[in-house]
Amino acid sequence: MNSSTASAPAPLPPCYTVPVLHKLLAPSLCLATLLLAACGGSTPTASPSPINNTPDCSSGSVDSRATCYESQMTQAQKLQLVTGDSSAGTMGGAGFIPGIPSLGIPDLNFVDGSVGVGNGLGPATALPSSIASAATWDTNEAYKYGTVIGKEMRAYGADVNLGGNVNLTAGREPRDGRTFETKGEDPLLAGAITVAHLQGIEDQHVIAGIKHFALNDQESGRTTANVIIDERAMRESDLLAFEIGVKQSGVQSVMCAYNLVNGVYSCENSHLLTDILKTSWGFPGFVMSDWWATHSTAAAANAGLDQEQPNNTYFSQLGAAISSGTVPQTRLDDMVHRILHAMIANGVIDNPPSKGTLDVAGDEAIAQEEEEQGAVLLQNNNTQLPLNAAALHNIAVIGSHADVGVLSGGGSAQVQPIGGAALSFKPLCPPCWGGQIWDPSSPLKAIQAAAPGATVSFNDGSDPTAAATLAAGADVAIVFVSNWESEGMDLPDLDFDDDPAAGISGQDALVSAVAAANPHTVVVVESGGAQIMPWLNQVNAVLEAWYPGQEGGPAIANLLFGVVNPSGKLPITFPASVSQLPRPQIPQPPDSSTPFNVNYTEGYNVGYKWFDSQNLTPLFPFGFGLSYTTFSFSNATLTNNLSGSNPNIQISFNLQNTGSVAGAEVAQVYLQMPAALNEAPRRLIGWLKVSLNPGQTQSETIEVDENTAAHPLSYWDPTSQQWQLGSGTYNVYLGDSSRNTTLVGTFQAP
Repeated sequence: MNSSTASAPAPLPPCYTVPVLHKLLAPSLCLATLLLAACGGSTPTASPSPINNTPDCSSGSVDSRATCYESQMTQAQKLQLVTGDSSAGTMGGAGFIPGIPSLGIPDLNFVDGSVGVGNGLGPATALPSSIASAATWDTNEAYKYGTVIGKEMRAYGADVNLGGNVNLTAGREPRDGRTFETKGEDPLLAGAITVAHLQGIEDQHVIAGIKHFALNDQESGRTTANVIIDERAMRESDLLAFEIGVKQSGVQSVMCAYNLVNGVYSCENSHLLTDILKTSWGFPGFVMSDWWATHSTAAAANAGLDQEQPNNTYFSQLGAAISSGTVPQTRLDDMVHRILHAMIANGVIDNPPSKGTLDVAGDEAIAQEEEEQGAVLLQNNNTQLPLNAAALHNIAVIGSHADVGVLSGGGSAQVQPIGGAALSFKPLCPPCWGGQIWDPSSPLKAIQAAAPGATVSFNDGSDPTAAATLAAGADVAIVFVSNWESEGMDLPDLDFDDDPAAGISGQDALVSAVAAANPHTVVVVESGGAQIMPWLNQVNAVLEAWYPGQEGGPAIANLLFGVVNPSGKLPITFPASVSQLPRPQIPQPPDSSTPFNVNYTEGYNVGYKWFDSQNLTPLFPFGFGLSYTTFSFSNATLTNNLSGSNPNIQISFNLQNTGSVAGAEVAQVYLQMPAALNEAPRRLIGWLKVSLNPGQTQSETIEVDENTAAHPLSYWDPTSQQWQLGSGTYNVYLGDSSRNTTLVGTFQAP
């Protein structure tokens, strides 16, 4: 897909991300050196020389260097590298493994970082939620997102990132408390956004990670949930997102999950860790456990677990297991080799992190850009938006602490925002942790700045009657509603529930009361994922802002007043009710220790594919998003090149901005496979985000390549254990969402 952001590598970033030039463009070191010099940078420093007389491991291939270091290590040093030692680290991150100074091997400091640097290391840029990044449908933006995390981790001296959540929870279980950390419900989109995040992190000489391998889609009983799913279904859904992420990013670390898959714990599941990840996909890096997700010594090590975290509850017995023969010495050597491979491949040995200062202004600018590009305009009746500041005299801003800040997600992904939390509440949901934080970015102040000639008043929304009274006297009422998510909990439903800890209640009633008082009501939603909106037909406009991050206030104001034209598209389906979900009730554990089955009867029909297969009408479909301008597709054609040496299809079309303001559209390509294959009704196979000026027409081509990790045209054949192009007629569609497409053409496969 050469023209599609679904698989094309991220374009060259500007010179402030110099390390990526060496990675993406320089098969020769000379070219890398010239490029780095042109950007005012320098070539990577050589690895520290050993302080004894052992061989120099500073040159050669990654594998040969890893073998060189490994050959000099004692058995005790090898065992040290595969077991967490959280009590010894001084940084305060999530985990620690001491280095081996005599060999020039630095410490490993593990830090959570899905939406910014976590674990309370210090103030860091709170980015919008990962799902907001996915809503940009733009790998260029996603790459910038990753660079912020990688740069700020290095500034704190950390070198292993624990982000990279690519679980398809938004489609499997949208009430999952970690949905905000994920990248949506489609494996191609989630995989592509994750690849860009990981590359942005890796290019800062930080070991990036992808998690939770695999099928960790609910927090309820997450340590004992046993996911039941067949091989084809998981290969074409959740594992496909991981396959894209692993193969296309060069990621060196995979975190195995808490849950069981088909009766076996993920961190001792040889089919997942060895058969698929390491053998089929050729993953060269190391597998670490999720924190306390290890359940055995020999079984876990032999299955493919390379590192226990955050301590050595089970791997403390690994030396004895090797002595007794229950774990081969070669397995330990492989574990060590993989960890060293990761450290060398990502530059941790050659260029270990040293504490520095944050680029606060630069990183906050990226945070604001991510929100502006990822927010989704869901409704805009009567062209309520954009607001015209010159025509407004009174503006009512109501609800969700919009006077001081914007909501963020909780748990291990929580970031301590620069400037400190605007508000912090102790959550009422054990075992979630970390506090409930509003990032210090006031929408109220930003709206006041955007409309300096208007009187902008605030009501906290605790009394719907008082809020309605304020709204009645305003030219426009802007209601902020929010729903908090966190690791360690699942949402009871998809309503805007009461939030007693934060002093928020009755938000649906609040919106209805305000809308009844003012026909010009706009709702701004701060959520981690899909929401039910019983008041939708009562309001003019709805903007899904997700968790907007450090600069959410100014970004939201820019979107409301048209300084920025919304271009985000939903990376998830918004159901009309929870009754439409594959499991209307979240399966619950019988107790804290007994495994219980969670049957994924929907198979590979995740998210929009489920809605299509069941002929359900969602509240908002996957890929949907409005703009302040309009677009039209024309002259769409399909070219079949499947018989060539590089099998692909090409979808060519003209895209025109038919409105009066500049904007961006996401052209989306969907495939309907032959009925005999019993596949999902349609699947996303490519997309392209195009920016156009008013009246401008542009000719574009999206190339969908079959020989990629995405396998866009194939199905997984469980008999041959490989991807295959089935015979029959394939229909190709082009449009602006999963539910608004036009047939482009058909092709035949033998």
